[in-house]
Amino acid sequence: MPGPRRSITETEQAIRQRLGGLTLQREAMAAVGNIHRAAAAVRSHLENSVLRPHELTWTSFVVLWVLWIWGEAETWSVAEEAGISKGTLTGISRTLESRGLVARSPHPEDRRRVLLSLTPEGEKLMEELFPAFNAEEAFVSASLSPEECLRLADSLRTIVGRLEEHGEQRRRELLAGEDLAPRRSGRRPRP
Repeated sequence: MPGPRRSITETEQAIRQRLGGLTLQREAMAAVGNIHRAAAAVRSHLENSVLRPHELTWTSFVVLWVLWIWGEAETWSVAEEAGISKGTLTGISRTLESRGLVARSPHPEDRRRVLLSLTPEGEKLMEELFPAFNAEEAFVSASLSPEECLRLADSLRTIVGRLEEHGEQRRRELLAGEDLAPRRSGRRPRP
């Protein structure tokens, strides 16, 4: 059963006490741990403030964002850009379609493939919603100067770039060449 909500300072103290005797790269642990905590806190704040009145989850907003920025795209591409599985995208896109925000259409060259696009209602929602979303981004980052915001963005971009460039090879090394896709429980690994 979860206990009381803990501050970031309390959490870091508990981690230091628990891991005190281990040889670790503590700076890397602090950086990645705080990326995770910051992302979860920001996501929760945005879902429970600016997205809630529009009955959007974080993930549904990201799907709308991808379509708003990139335009019509195949489902695999939208899922990849949004960082979700195609199965998750199927449920989200059906919900967004039922609300009149997203349209699904068959690919002109292969009817088994599906294209997603924003409807005019989806475009209108994003044009109205994004300024409020950005105002909350400004609220979240208000304790940083504009220069600190840019340095933070550059640092995060560097981390993402490293993973894009070297992450797949590192995962293969750690998995001893096994398939990188997560296995469903009860299924055997592919030979």
